Amino acid sequence: MSGKKRILVDETQWYQAQRAAQNLKQVRRDMPRLLDEVRRQTEADQARTRAELNERARRTEETLSGLAAHTQRLERDTGRRLREQSERLQQELRGTADRLERDTRTRLAQQRAALERELAAERDQRRRDIAGLTGRVDELAGHRERAADAARDWLADGTTMAGLIDSTLPHERHAPGRLDRLRLDLATARRNSDAGQYEAALSLAQGAYLDLSELRLDIEHRELERRLAQDAAVEALVLVETLITQNEVRPVMGPDGEPLHGVELDVDHWSEGELAQLREQTAEPLARARDDATTTAEQRELAAAAAGLEDRLGEIVDRAGMRQLASQLRVNLADSVAGTLSRIGAYELTDGEYQDEDQRRSYHAVLEHANGNRIVVQILPPPEGETGQVLRVLSYDHDTASERELRDRAEAVRHALQEAGHPTGALESEPGVPDPAAADLDRFRRPAARPRTLPADGAV
Repeated sequence: MSGKKRILVDETQWYQAQRAAQNLKQVRRDMPRLLDEVRRQTEADQARTRAELNERARRTEETLSGLAAHTQRLERDTGRRLREQSERLQQELRGTADRLERDTRTRLAQQRAALERELAAERDQRRRDIAGLTGRVDELAGHRERAADAARDWLADGTTMAGLIDSTLPHERHAPGRLDRLRLDLATARRNSDAGQYEAALSLAQGAYLDLSELRLDIEHRELERRLAQDAAVEALVLVETLITQNEVRPVMGPDGEPLHGVELDVDHWSEGELAQLREQTAEPLARARDDATTTAEQRELAAAAAGLEDRLGEIVDRAGMRQLASQLRVNLADSVAGTLSRIGAYELTDGEYQDEDQRRSYHAVLEHANGNRIVVQILPPPEGETGQVLRVLSYDHDTASERELRDRAEAVRHALQEAGHPTGALESEPGVPDPAAADLDRFRRPAARPRTLPADGAV
């Protein structure tokens, strides 16, 4: 004779209906203050970037004033076009952020393609500008004085441009070693000039300057690309961080789709700390995104990873919500079983408690008969990733209840659950006899807690 009966309550359809009604995976991206909060949190990053760019522009302007007139006009035109390009791309980035687009990878790829096109166009324009200024070196053949003056001008401009790159641009990050090599070319041109080989010095100095000017343009574009990728990564990760905060506590919806008064979902509690873990896992890439040492490629990876973090947030919110709903379901099932046993066997509910007084755990109810017999009903959560509940009926009969009587009692419970809209599996008998300690629910309670029965309204 087995006093332990097991029933699997299949709640798949119930879970699906509840998930759809609660819309749990849809994190609260549409809150009016969401964008303002993201902007507030990224303002310090944007202010730092603006300050650095303004300081670089000031130092560049001071340096360019030392160039020859023709190269000064050329570099100032280049600087103006760079600023206009940067402002336009920043506005485009802010525009996509205003729409809170999820496809960050596509957005960054489009920006990268735009930068590459504009870089090629800028180089073509510079070559045309330079061609109109420099003329052919062989035109100075036989004019030593003119060649000497021109060589000195290009050497001076090259030295100035090399100093500008060295002092204002992250050349070792984007073009390691190139500045040193071009400085060697300038040094060779200077030795040729000192030796009176002005035509050779002019050709080499002019070429070195043009290469330095292109190096400046290339680094400016690469740094702009890095900053755009950094801004996108920081903003995407701050968005996730903000969504985590705004989804810490969510309303619980009733059958009519309206929030239930006084009922909330504490996501971190019901997710067993998963929300706090996600916050930590978001903080680390956000710190990397804010680090200027992080490369452009790494920034793109961080921005793309933000979408995955947001998906995980939706999954965590979904699990937390379903666990809370399943907790309520366990109480409802216990109430239904208690009603059935009262009707068919005159059992009365005397005690009910969650394991360790934790609503996330199994629910236990004790019913007693006037003759001293007792029944313990245990409703256990399903294994992780599965739906449904496991219902165990433990019988403690002091008289001589037969196996048939015990089985008929459990079958009556199963049929009552099915009639109440809870599909069940076949009844199973477990070997052995029930543990007497299962009827002692005080073992779940803190010392000061008093025994309690099921709430009259079934509320958790």
